[in-house]
Amino acid sequence: MSPDMPLLPRFRSIAVALTAAAALVAAAGEPARPVRERIELRGDTAARSVEGSVLVEAVDGGVLLELADERYELLQPGAIASRSPLGDAAPIETPRELSRRILAELPAGFDVHVTRHYVICFDTSRDYAKWSAALFERLHDAFGNFWTKAGLEITDPPRPLVVVIFADRRAYEAHAARDLGGAADRVVGYYNLLSNRVTTFDLTGTDGLPRPAGRPRESPAVEIMKSPAAAGLVSTLVHEATHQMAFNCGMHRRLAPVPLWVSEGIATYFETPDLESVRGWRGIGAVNRPRLDHFLATHRPGDIASIVAADDRFRAAEGPLDAYAAAWALTKHLIDTRRREFVAYLQLQASKPPLGDDSRDRRLRDFETAFGETPAAIEAAVIKTMARLASRPR
Repeated sequence: MSPDMPLLPRFRSIAVALTAAAALVAAAGEPARPVRERIELRGDTAARSVEGSVLVEAVDGGVLLELADERYELLQPGAIASRSPLGDAAPIETPRELSRRILAELPAGFDVHVTRHYVICFDTSRDYAKWSAALFERLHDAFGNFWTKAGLEITDPPRPLVVVIFADRRAYEAHAARDLGGAADRVVGYYNLLSNRVTTFDLTGTDGLPRPAGRPRESPAVEIMKSPAAAGLVSTLVHEATHQMAFNCGMHRRLAPVPLWVSEGIATYFETPDLESVRGWRGIGAVNRPRLDHFLATHRPGDIASIVAADDRFRAAEGPLDAYAAAWALTKHLIDTRRREFVAYLQLQASKPPLGDDSRDRRLRDFETAFGETPAAIEAAVIKTMARLASRPR
C-alpha cells in the first residue's frame, strides 16, 4: 500500500511563455512553411543577431523565432533592426556540441551526462544525475509506446531533450526566478515552453528531502524513495518531463492554444510514482489517489464544463488544485473509456498554430465534435468512474 502523494503547488509552466507571448499580436498567423532568417536586433546596451525559423509573423511586425536548438524567441517589432533570408536548414548540433553550449550558459561547476534521448546538465552528484536520467528515459519509452498503441502518431524528438539539475534548492531558486519570478520558491521543478528545458534540483539534498542528523548518505534512489515526501517529489519530475515529451513529439505544439485541462490531465495521468521500487516510477495511468481524493472532496456541478471552456481556474490564486484534480479525473475517464475519441481530440489540438487563440465557444465545440456530447453531459459519467475507483482497496 502506497501513501498518498502530497499535492504540491505548481507554477503553471505554460504561463511562463504565455505571459511573454501576450505582447506579440499574432493575427497574421504562421507561414505556410517556416522561413530561416537572420534578424539583427537593437539593444539597450548592445546590438545582437539571431538566426532561426520564423514560426509566426504578427501584423505589427513581431516575430516568433525558433532557433536551431529549438528554443523560441519572441521578438517585438521595435527591437528588429533588419531581416535577411538564410539558405538551407542549420545542421543539428551533436549532443557534445549542445552540451558545450549549454554549459557555457550555466554557472561554473556544471557537468553533463548524455543518454540516448537526454542531455542532463548538473552540478550535483553524477549518481543522482544518472538516476534522474534513467527515470526520464523510462518515461520517454513508455510515453511513446502508450500513445502509439492508442493510435496517436507521434515522432521522436530530433534533438536530445535538455534537463538542468542544480545541486541545492537555493541555487535552483536563484536561477528559476528568471523564469518564474516570485513563484520559484514554491515549486521543485518546471518545464519552460520558450527554452524547452526542464529545470529542477537534487531532491536528495538537505533542503529537498529531510535526512536525520548523523545518518550517512545513501544511494540517490534509496534516499528518494525512503522519504515521506518522495511520492510528491518524484511525481513532479515525471509531471514536468511529461510536458516536455508532449510538446516535442507532435502531441502538442508549443505556444499553441492547448487547453490546460488536456496538458495537465495528461501530465497528472502519467505522474503517479511507484513507491515499491527504488526506480520511483514505472507505470502509466495508475489511480492517482491524491487527485482522486481531492476531486471527490471538492467537485461541484459544472466543474468539468468550466475547465473545458477556459483555463481561468488553473491560473486563479485560489483553488487551482481543484482544476488539476478535475483535469486528471476527466482525462482518466476519457482515456480509460473513450480512448479513440480522446486521440481524435488530441489530433485536433495538435493541428493548431502557435500563438493562436480559441474562444470558449470554440473550445466547447471542439470537445463536442470529438466526443459527441457536451462536457456537462459527460460529467455524471466522470463522477461515476471516480466513485468506482475510490471504492477499490488502496
